Amino acid sequence: MSNHLRKIQKIKIALVLLAAFAFLLTSIALPGRGFARLFQPVASAQTPGAVTSQGGVRDFAPLVKRLEPLVVHISTTQVVEVHRPSVHQLLPGDLFNGYRPGFFGGEFSQGRVRQRSLGSGFIINPDGLILTNNHVVDNAQKIMVRLSDGREFSGKVVGKDAQTDIALVRIDAKEQLPAASLGDSDRLEVGDWVLAIGNPFGLDDTVTAGIVSAIGRHIGAGPYDNFIQTDASINPGNSGGPLINLRGEIVGINTAIFSQSGENIGIGFATPINLAKEILPQLEAKGRVSRGWLGVSIQQVTPAIAGPLGMDQPRGALVADIAKDGPAARAGIKVGDVIVKFDRRDIKEASDLPLLVAQTMPEKQTRVTILRAKKEIPLFVTMGKLKEKETIASATEPGKLGMMVEQLTPQLAQSLGLSRGQGVILTFVEPGGPADDAGLRQGDLVLAIDHKSIRNLSDYRNGLAGTAADKNVPLLIRRGQESMFVALTPAAV
Repeated sequence: MSNHLRKIQKIKIALVLLAAFAFLLTSIALPGRGFARLFQPVASAQTPGAVTSQGGVRDFAPLVKRLEPLVVHISTTQVVEVHRPSVHQLLPGDLFNGYRPGFFGGEFSQGRVRQRSLGSGFIINPDGLILTNNHVVDNAQKIMVRLSDGREFSGKVVGKDAQTDIALVRIDAKEQLPAASLGDSDRLEVGDWVLAIGNPFGLDDTVTAGIVSAIGRHIGAGPYDNFIQTDASINPGNSGGPLINLRGEIVGINTAIFSQSGENIGIGFATPINLAKEILPQLEAKGRVSRGWLGVSIQQVTPAIAGPLGMDQPRGALVADIAKDGPAARAGIKVGDVIVKFDRRDIKEASDLPLLVAQTMPEKQTRVTILRAKKEIPLFVTMGKLKEKETIASATEPGKLGMMVEQLTPQLAQSLGLSRGQGVILTFVEPGGPADDAGLRQGDLVLAIDHKSIRNLSDYRNGLAGTAADKNVPLLIRRGQESMFVALTPAAV
């Protein structure tokens, strides 16, 4: 082949390579054309009212446009007594900037400060009924509600419930407003996409997206802990705003975040909308909630005691104490029974029971199934009415000794070779706490606190109440066949 033909062939090859390279660049710069189209996911079918898919990327815009008018900005004002902080009480940031109360939302006036707070809410009724968190409007002297179109109205609290942190506010808009569609939070699954709309840090109509990270989360907020955990960004000011599924339904009320800095780190919590729906009729009609009362103190069934109770695995709520002449006592429930079903619904963990009891109306005849002597027994309880200072069901917390105990049931006492009315059993030791430092272990039996005999949980609580935070507390414990004294220094609480 002549040199001339070789040169022509090389030029042709170079032109082909150049054309291919240009085509590739075009595909990258213009997604959806040329070669790049081969790598695009097929667009998912659009559900009416849900998100669309464009170029393989979820498009939330249609959903947001429809839902933004439902979300409101809530600002409140209240006046409280305060003490001016001394220099050593200020944070480093305060010292650097100088202490300017107005900058942080307060104005001093003769020992009183005017506090302002921001939150969110959403319209659930065309006549101007708004659902939000109780902590957003609690103790507010003035409530202002701003709609997404900029109009402002004075708000009035219709009803509130501190136990579930839910409140209803009403505005008079003189016209019908768009109302949210409340979904079914029980249908949520971990991994579902969700949106959050609110006013974090006063930034109106902020939209964030994420997934459901967990459901049924207990964070120590009260007896009705049952939160939806999400990684959709939630920050101060989002409280009371909606958590929304891809069908455009409200499935939760954004309530809290887990953060050491006060800002979002990807762990937020929302109150399930089904919990709110249970109490909305009462809040609107009476302004408060009447709850059922069972009259028991319960504890978790641990693996250590599941066997002696006749269980293959831990389940239910162990009855540790009973209110005298309460509903449970009248129905024949006894200390040591395990409640495995309430109103025909299974109790998987002790924390399931308070929520079910709370949702039951007073005076209702309710079927309760207990496990006693390894047999399931159905009983019928006439529910009482929960008073403000009563508890539906309580369990011991680690507290200032850094440990949790349970009632020594007859079955457990027998399995350990002990007599009834002989101490309480240690079921949890907080790592790094006083009990842990003293060498206490799960399974130890607490026989005395400060030389006072412990027969049951009431004795244990009374013994703790008499201890001082700065003094060692002598405990008499039994471990296996040995008894010994240990000294604990209670942690400050």
